[in-house]
Amino acid sequence: MRVRFIGGESGGDGSPRLYVTETEPPHYAVQGWLTDDPGTVEIPHRLLHFAEPGTCLSGLRDTGHGSFMLTGQPLTDPEALAIMKIPGHETAVVVPIGQEVRPDAPTARR
Repeated sequence: MRVRFIGGESGGDGSPRLYVTETEPPHYAVQGWLTDDPGTVEIPHRLLHFAEPGTCLSGLRDTGHGSFMLTGQPLTDPEALAIMKIPGHETAVVVPIGQEVRPDAPTARR
């Protein structure tokens, strides 16, 4: 599975980082710090800034110290892992791309 780099705090060389899968439908591939759960990564709040406009990530739990725990499917695809070049103290999960819905958005007209 191919992935496309979207952004990260340190650009393309640093981490954590955010990618979009080139699948149908696309998903976010999120690189973050290892946790005790292989399906959960820890990411800084600032990483969400790189999400594509109008989208969101679900499965976030605020740690209370500037980061989120994000739960998804562990990324195991060899092609994606080769592209991402994840260091040993990190891993990645795949999560659906959610559609941002604002509470103050106008309702649809009939």
